Amino acid sequence: MKAANDNSPRLSTAFLLMAQYNGAAIIPVESVCRDYFSHLDPGKFIRKVGAGEIAIPMVRMEASQKSAKGVHLQDLADYLDSRRAAALRECRGLAS
Repeated sequence: MKAANDNSPRLSTAFLLMAQYNGAAIIPVESVCRDYFSHLDPGKFIRKVGAGEIAIPMVRMEASQKSAKGVHLQDLADYLDSRRAAALRECRGLAS
């Protein structure tokens, strides 16, 4: 098995998310919570994003506070990639 830092082809997180969410540009908060933040309900997720505890931009479909909210596919991909990078750094630190 090749190491994670070799020159083998990489799967794009954004591409995988496009397949998972059928090409949707904006993923509803409920889906993001269900799939990646299962420990949070949508309300708690929205509060944590608003407080800066989860560093991911949230899109409001209108100016209203009650409007539908979602996360742009690329922003979710970037967030997941950053969490993976942090996990890799932690793993390398443990192996040293």
